[in-house]
Amino acid sequence: MKMVIDFYRVRLADDAHAVVGRETVDAAGVDDAIAIARQLWHTLDMPQQPDALSISDCAGNRLY
Repeated sequence: MKMVIDFYRVRLADDAHAVVGRETVDAAGVDDAIAIARQLWHTLDMPQQPDALSISDCAGNRLY
């Protein structure tokens, strides 16, 4: 199943989210996608260190 992992920064003043990295991955399920996201967190070359991440399916439904 294709999933989209977004890594983002959060501005505390107004809770704005800025995406600093986005990857589309093939994962067997949400648990597999979380494991992939943890690995990518440390290996992706992003312009800033992300504060959080979200995982969505290709239709945009947020899964995590």
